[in-house]
Amino acid sequence: MSHSADRDRVGRSNIRSFEGRSPIVAEDAWIDETAVVVGDVTLGAESSIWPQCVVRGDIHRIEIGRRTNIQDGSVLHVSHDSRFMPGGAPLIVHDGVTVGHQVVLHGCEIQDHCLVGIGARVLDRALLQPRTMLGAGSLVTPGQVLEGGYLWLGAPARRARALTDRELEYLDYVADNYVRLIARYREGGGPD
Repeated sequence: MSHSADRDRVGRSNIRSFEGRSPIVAEDAWIDETAVVVGDVTLGAESSIWPQCVVRGDIHRIEIGRRTNIQDGSVLHVSHDSRFMPGGAPLIVHDGVTVGHQVVLHGCEIQDHCLVGIGARVLDRALLQPRTMLGAGSLVTPGQVLEGGYLWLGAPARRARALTDRELEYLDYVADNYVRLIARYREGGGPD
């Protein structure tokens, strides 16, 4: 990660400092020019943030690992330290995670190789263990823990069944496909 590249990116109007904290973005990560990234945010190697996303690390930190994709229209935020939530709730999204379109992640933790389906909501201090698939439109309530290796559906999310071998393979396929998509955008597929 190049610090000069970080300074150059923070100068963009969509990548902003807040109270002296600036996003740290891996050199090979991708942030669409219509996405907004603010404050104490770390974006790992080969990760991507797509159009119209908001990643707001203003009142706590957001950490996004390697080879993770945050798809169009998603909102990522945190909770601050208060008497209502001692210590607050950072947002930590680990490696190889796919976050579908219009997802809300708020102060939760998504571990390696998960897929969060379109329009899902994951709330404060919830945890998705590695290799969890969360269905479209599902709601993970505050503090809820989703066991890895399963498909979870509904509001609140309930364990539906074990993932098939094909679904487990798909978790890695989607993450890899988004890494390839970054390269296509860099080669001229994105805005001029």
